[in-house]
Order: sequence, then structure tokens, then C-alpha cells
Amino acid sequence: MQEEAKTPGTKGKGERQILRQPRPLALHLAMAASAWNTAKPGLAMIAQGWNPPTAALQDLLAQQRENLTSAELPKLADALDAEIARRAEAVAQGLACYRSHPHQRTAGRAELIWQEGTTRLWDFAPDSAAPPLLAVPSLINRAEILDLDEEVGLCRWLAGQGLRPFLVDWDAPGEVERTFTVTDYICGRLEGALTQVRAATGQSPILLGYCLGGLLALGLAQRRQAELAGLALLATPWDFHADPSVPPEAVRLTAERLGPMMDRLGVLPVDALQSLFFWLDPWLGLRKFQSFAGQPQDSQTARTFVALEDWLNDGVDLAAPVARELLFGWYAENRPARGLWRLAGQPVDPGSLSLPSLLIVPGADRIVPPASAKALAERLPKVGVLEPAAGHIGMIVGRSAREKVWCPLRDWALQQI
Repeated sequence: MQEEAKTPGTKGKGERQILRQPRPLALHLAMAASAWNTAKPGLAMIAQGWNPPTAALQDLLAQQRENLTSAELPKLADALDAEIARRAEAVAQGLACYRSHPHQRTAGRAELIWQEGTTRLWDFAPDSAAPPLLAVPSLINRAEILDLDEEVGLCRWLAGQGLRPFLVDWDAPGEVERTFTVTDYICGRLEGALTQVRAATGQSPILLGYCLGGLLALGLAQRRQAELAGLALLATPWDFHADPSVPPEAVRLTAERLGPMMDRLGVLPVDALQSLFFWLDPWLGLRKFQSFAGQPQDSQTARTFVALEDWLNDGVDLAAPVARELLFGWYAENRPARGLWRLAGQPVDPGSLSLPSLLIVPGADRIVPPASAKALAERLPKVGVLEPAAGHIGMIVGRSAREKVWCPLRDWALQQI
């Protein structure tokens, strides 16, 4: 995984290029333009007595309407123009700083020990006799989130903490992988990776899964638990209907509308995936880049921001059969929690696992609601639960990730050996 020198905003010679901008950029800018362009008409409507549809906004405006006199409206409109201009400039400056930032990811000293199709397996401590740990990322986005760079690289840190980490790298689906189902990934590629780890070490590894990679790890654990020392699941969903803010019918309709595109392309394109995540917090991108514009650009915080944004903007397509299983089977029909998810014809039942397990459920996760992840705690027989005050990504690369997640994970893993 060694990488050569690169120019800002690109990968090195012969490597994939990353365009440094939030994806999909047009959606971020359209949302900003819509909000900013309707602010002044909205102000006029409020001044004329318009009542919003929700009680919370009605109460808020009732408090402010006393200050909206006809004499003050021109001043307020001018102030609104100035604030919109300030925010637009901050976003533009943040984007420019990101695009020109010199930081580039440096890969860990990992050795490629196995590859099948587009799936690779990296060994972060070759020739070490330390207990192995097999890390499984999500099929959405790339594996680098578990080894972002030298400062916030979980796998390379674990390699210096008495463990021998192996990282599954799914990469983008190739011609063969475009036909894959979730079963193909687990029973084919993931079982192959486990076989390689055991052959390289002669030991049973701790199995670690992150996000949807946790469900892949859970499926593998059920099939091969005699060859594992323990199971750690980080921000792993189980009850996909635990969050009532995402109606299953809305997911189904979205999936149906994406169906013709997936039929034609064989994948759910990364920009379509990013658009779905965008609606979880439409203003997140604008807030991030406004904030980034004011940060010292030579700080570790800025370098981590750039590394993380590069990872987010270098996403991968999702094989169409996998996308259908996720959108229809998991998110719309909630098959895992209902006991209807089948792997190679067999139901996936967490209750069948005798492995010691650890659930790490970040309390501020908006991608995998804590209630969805904690539903697994009720099903796993030998489980401990850790609930750090962190978000879905912050639990892996945030400022407090080492203290709140990495160290407890290391301690638990070493106890299982």
C-alpha cells in the first residue's frame, strides 16, 4: 500500500485520480443556492404575517416577529444579504483550501498477501507472531477509512499494539463482482480472506466489522465461528426500522426509481449513493467547508479533514445485486431483524454464535442509528456493549477515537487471545 508523491488533488502516476470536491457537488451547490435565494422572500413573508406549518417554527417566529417593524426591514434585508455573501465566500474559500491543500495520504507498511478479482488482503505486520485481527470494511466507500493515514490509521496503530491486523480491501466491483450478491462476497471472498489469515498465522483471528462490513463479518462468523477468536462489530446496523425518520416505503420507492439505472449499468453508481447520504444532513457539506476555511491549514486537524474528504470523494460503485439486497431486503423489508436474511440458503441468526462479541455503538451516529445497532445486543449471547460519544465516522478517525474506541477495542481483543 505504499504510495508515491502526488500533486494536490490527484493520485500518483498510474493510480486513480481523486477530484477534490464534495460529491455530488451540484447537489450541494443547488441546496445552498435554493436556501440563500429564498431567504429574502421568506423574510418578507414572515413580516407580512405568514405562519409556518410546524408549531416549533411558529413559536420561534412569534418571538421574533415583534422585532420586525417596517422601519427595520430594510436594515434586516441588508444584513441578510451580507450574511449570505459571507457564507458563500466562506464555502468558496473552504473548497479552494481543500483543493490546493498539500497533504496526501501516506499508506501503512502493509504487504499484499492475497488477491481474488478486485478483492485484496493487506497484512500490516508481516512475519509478526502477534495475534491476528481481520478487519472488514463496508462495501460502500473504500477500505482506507480503517487506515486513513499515519495519524489516524486504526490498522497501523493496532499493528503497534500487540496485534497483527489484516485488512480486506474490496475496491470497486469489476466485471465479475458486478454480478455478486451479499452471499457471494461473504461465502466467496470473505471466507477466502479468512483462510489466508489462518494460513499466514496459524491462529484464529479476531474478526472486526465496520458499518455494513459488520453484517458481512456477522455472516462469516456464523459460518466459520470455530476458526475465530472473537467478533467486534463497530456501528453495525441490525434493525433497519429502528429509526422512524426513514419510512420503509420511501426507501422502497427510491430503490424502484433507481432500478432501471442499475439494470443498465450493473451497479448503483457512487454519486447516486452519495446523493442518498446527502439527505441525512443536506447542510453538512456547506458547514464543513465554511469551518475548514477558518482553520490553520498546517494543523493536524486540517490534514485529517483533507484525508477524510479524499476518502469520502473517492467512493466506489455498488454491485447492482448487492444494492438491491440492501435497499429492498434490508432497509425496506428489515429482513435481518425479522429473521428473514438468508446466507447461502441458511438464516442468519446472531443467537447461534458462541463467540465472545463486542458491540461499539456510537451515540451520535446518524448513518446507523444507535437503536439499530443496539438491537444486536439483544441477540448475541456473549456480548459486551461500548457506547462512545462519537459519530459514525468520528468513532474511527475523530479526535477522541483513540481514547474512546481504539484503546478499548485493543484491550478487548487482547483479552480474547
